[in-house]
Amino acid sequence: MQPDLLPGTRAASVLQNLRHHSPLVHCMTNDVVQSFTANVLLALGASPAMVIETEEAAQFSPVASALLVNIGTLTAERRGAMLAAIHAANESFTPWVLDPVAVGGLAFRTQFAFDVLALKPAAIRGNASEILALAGEHSAGRGVDSADDVLSALPAAVRLAQLTGAVVAVTGERDYITDGENAWRVDGGGLLMTRVVGTGCALSAVVAACCSLPGERLDNVAAACRFMKRAGEQAIAASRGPGSFIPAFLDELYLLNAGELA
Repeated sequence: MQPDLLPGTRAASVLQNLRHHSPLVHCMTNDVVQSFTANVLLALGASPAMVIETEEAAQFSPVASALLVNIGTLTAERRGAMLAAIHAANESFTPWVLDPVAVGGLAFRTQFAFDVLALKPAAIRGNASEILALAGEHSAGRGVDSADDVLSALPAAVRLAQLTGAVVAVTGERDYITDGENAWRVDGGGLLMTRVVGTGCALSAVVAACCSLPGERLDNVAAACRFMKRAGEQAIAASRGPGSFIPAFLDELYLLNAGELA
């Protein structure tokens, strides 16, 4: 499979939908990135909510437009809350997204990620090592850092999409997004995006927001990747290093427009 570049007109259409619908995203994400994730969603025109208590999580998922399950700081208590939220989301046909942070290296989170694959995520977003591990293959990941080439993980992403019915985004220097039959490529971004905490986790929240939108889910997930890479490019050009990158990045997400993407 040789994925084509996502057409800018498709990304532009998804951005217009995102700002029109302003989806409410239930973010069950890791403790390190909650504030940054919320700010990314707000900058793009979506609404974040961080509800993690088990009873409330189960009540809130049906209210939200989409659910993000990010296992970066997974605990036994949070595992129960996430499962309750996923089941409630499925009962209400709320799409949910899995971010399998550091899967493969640690047994507790790896088993949880394998368990929830059967609960039909709408999308899965991870780096190359995480996607390889989630597909049951050897990976060379080191915690949240990938040591595998993104293109080498594309066949695993295709198989994972076919197995689960999810759209799978394997992200890195270049992003590949597949539904198991078709695939898009998204270029852009830059090294500085890996020198701050949370760009990948925040991308997963944007993927969740876009999964709630009308249209082709494959296009919607690929467009989420394009939003982040385009804003990253612009922010890198305007910043001097990690400290100035984050505010520049949020500004570029806020200023992103359909005409520029198209």
